[in-house]
Amino acid sequence: MAGGVISGRAWTFGDGIDTDVLAPGVYMKLPIEEIAMHCLESVDPGFAGGVRYGDVVVGGVNFGLGSSREQAPQALKTLGVGALLAKSFARIFYRNALNLGLPALFFPQADEIGAGDRLEVDPVAGEVRNLTSGKAYAVDPIPAHLTQMIQDGGLMPHLHRRFAAARA
Repeated sequence: MAGGVISGRAWTFGDGIDTDVLAPGVYMKLPIEEIAMHCLESVDPGFAGGVRYGDVVVGGVNFGLGSSREQAPQALKTLGVGALLAKSFARIFYRNALNLGLPALFFPQADEIGAGDRLEVDPVAGEVRNLTSGKAYAVDPIPAHLTQMIQDGGLMPHLHRRFAAARA
C-alpha cells in the first residue's frame, strides 16, 4: 500500500469464509509459507498457486469468522494479496489484517465483482474501480489513524518506526 493504489485480479468468495479455511488447523505447526500454500484450498484448490502480488480477495458477509488465529490474514499477505474487500468482516480478523498491514475495506457491492475482474483499490481515498466492468465505487476508507500503520507494513513495523523516531 506504500504507493497508494493496489491493482490486481479479483478472487471472489461467498459468505462465511472462516479462519479454518484461510489457515487450516492441520498445518498450524508449519511455517507461514507452508500454511499459505493451503490457504482457501477447500473452497478453491487453485487459489494459493494462482494468486499473484496485488490481487484482491473479495468476500461476502462475516469474512474471517472463527478463531482469532493471526495466521489467517498472514497467509493471504504471504501469498501477495494486496487488499481485502468484503461485505463485512469478523472483528478479530479485521483487526489482525490491519495489524499485519493488509488493507481490509467494507464493500457492500461485493456481489458485483466477478472472479478475475481487474480491480484498482485505493484504501486511503476509499475507492474501488472495476476496470473490467468500468464501474467505480466509493467505500469507507481505512481510518486515518490506521493509514500510516498499514503503510509502515503493520503494527510492529509501525511501532518500531515510531519508537526509533522518538529516540532520535
